[in-house]
Amino acid sequence: MTFLFFVAGLVFLIVGAEILIRGASSLASILGLSPLVIGLTVVAFGTSSPELAISIKSTLSGQPGIAVGNIIGSNIFNVLFILGLSALIVPLVVSQQLIRLDVPLMIVMSVIVLLFSLDGTFSQFEGITLVVGLVIYIWFLVFQSPGESVAVKEDYAEEFGNETGAVDWIKNVILIVVGLALLVLGSRWLVDSAVSFARYLGISELVIGLTIIAAGTSLPEVVTSTIAAIHGKRDIAVGNVVGSNIFNIMGVLGITCIVAPGGIEVSEPVIGFDIPVMIAVAFACLPVFFTGGVISMKEGFLLLGYYIAYTVYLILAASHHDALSSFSAVMLYFVIPLTAITLLIVTVQEIRHRKTKS
Repeated sequence: MTFLFFVAGLVFLIVGAEILIRGASSLASILGLSPLVIGLTVVAFGTSSPELAISIKSTLSGQPGIAVGNIIGSNIFNVLFILGLSALIVPLVVSQQLIRLDVPLMIVMSVIVLLFSLDGTFSQFEGITLVVGLVIYIWFLVFQSPGESVAVKEDYAEEFGNETGAVDWIKNVILIVVGLALLVLGSRWLVDSAVSFARYLGISELVIGLTIIAAGTSLPEVVTSTIAAIHGKRDIAVGNVVGSNIFNIMGVLGITCIVAPGGIEVSEPVIGFDIPVMIAVAFACLPVFFTGGVISMKEGFLLLGYYIAYTVYLILAASHHDALSSFSAVMLYFVIPLTAITLLIVTVQEIRHRKTKS
């Protein structure tokens, strides 16, 4: 029964997010909002709604490990797994806006998460700070970005249609209500069953949040980026991941901190390992995105390999396996330095190549 509730909760989260996005996007279009604004707000929040539902539910239920692990784990999963998988389908184009603004912001916000966590708690004031920052970020994008191209408007109309009647209003409101209801119910079932799994397997709720729940709540991003890559909309595949990571930190973590009485407790393993991994993953994006403006299949393999290594480490650490020390030594003293040196060399070569061209 626990497994069935877990699967049902996951399905409800995914279906609820899809219904919420479709209803809210169509309603926003009826209200006269542009596709750009809808994409930056409604769709971005919609794909992060499973993370928000899980984090709020687990925090209010006294499982802060799941709440924090879900957010941190989702950001790691988004970059390493989703971008890696998408790049294996087709090399991903990276827009200059992502390189100049969004990726640096993702890096800065990841570092801020570490600074906020050093006292062992994400406070309500810190949550308010993150949400205010998100509002400023959205305002900047909306008022500084150029108008949408005809192609963008046509893509949006093809996806959501041009609905304006009273019946359409009622239909979209119903979709929003149903989507929210599925998210609430799905998050309850998923959190409760995940806690049962953790107790039965003898591992921490944090590990469950970092792995199973993080991957599960990121499925909307997986579907969106994969389909975008298959259809040749490669910039959407990348922008979806980076945007979701920014929203996870500033929106999901911020709102969760605000609604949590006394803030959210952060464990030492998260401060000492998982948040630094999230920061390292964010920093790794900059040279990968910068070199040529394309994420190649080779870089996709590298990202996927690191996600597998990270997951293996969590499993070995949770089970206190004898191979943990050897695995950690190989990763720390060989794989990570080799990757860092390679990224540095490629970046320097790219900078020199651009200077030569200019």
